[in-house]
This record gives sequence, structure tokens and C-alpha cells, in this order.
Amino acid sequence: MSACERLPGILGVHHIGVSVPDLAKARAFYIDVLGAVEEVAPLSWADNPFIDEIVGLEGSAAQQFFCRLGNVQIEVFQYDAPRQKALDRHRGVNEYGYTHMALQVEDVAEVHRRIVAAGLPVHAPPALEAITVDAQGVKHGYAGTYCRDFFGNVFEILEIHETPDILPIASR
Repeated sequence: MSACERLPGILGVHHIGVSVPDLAKARAFYIDVLGAVEEVAPLSWADNPFIDEIVGLEGSAAQQFFCRLGNVQIEVFQYDAPRQKALDRHRGVNEYGYTHMALQVEDVAEVHRRIVAAGLPVHAPPALEAITVDAQGVKHGYAGTYCRDFFGNVFEILEIHETPDILPIASR
């Protein structure tokens, strides 16, 4: 298979799953701060051998909600069982596993302002000078930064304009 061929049946990324210790606070982050839309009814389970087998956990109990941010859905879980290790809110993005998700935004300065106003940590302000405007009024370049949600999960915000350095989300 060449590097350009896609696997049979793969249509794209459906959702990203995130585990959090406080579902209400996560809902406030994704829906109130980022503006996500909850499109389906939340789910919860306990003592369900079928789900235990799927998630690879014995005696699992959890609550969950799905929300949409543009073209991607986020599935957010609060596992009540089994108990988790203490949360490291400063886990490095160099650690193995999923290290962040990136959200393309229309106005990175405004999204950054909302995130800071919500009291969330931002690694650095976005370098807005990297976005330029040519004589025809067309923006070029991109700017972004890493931020953390209320639990220390890393996400990136990106404003992308015409540039050979990074491709924006394709409009469909």
C-alpha cells in the first residue's frame, strides 16, 4: 500500500475521547468556554459486562457526554470505577500517548482571551505577528498556542491562513 492510499472503509476521525475527574466542570469547559454543541443524550453505565469488555476494565462505572467542536466530536468520560491514579495536571506533552488535540479557530486572539478569562492555563500567548495581511487584504500565516483544560489536558488553538507551513481544515 502506498503512503497515499487510505485503508478500506476508513472515512476519517469520528471523535476523540477524554477522561476527566469532574463531568460538570468538563461540560462547562467544552460547552461554555469553547462553544461546543451537545448533540446526543448523555450516557452512563455501571455493572455492565458488555461495556467492561469493550473498554477493557473490570467493574467499570462511568458517565459520558458527546459534544461537537466544528468538524470533530469529543467524547468526555468521568469514570467512577475503577479508581484512577492521582491526576498530574502538569503532565508533559512529551509523555507517551495522546498528548493534545488541536482546534482550528477563526480568531485565535479572541479564543485565547476567552480561555484566559475562564482562568485556564495557557503555555504562551499566540504569536499574532505571525499572521500578516497583504496589499489585497488577504491574511497569510498562522498563530497558535497550547492551553490546558481544568484538568491539565492539553489542547492547541490555531488560526490558519494561506501558508505552505500548515494546512487548514478542508472546507466541505
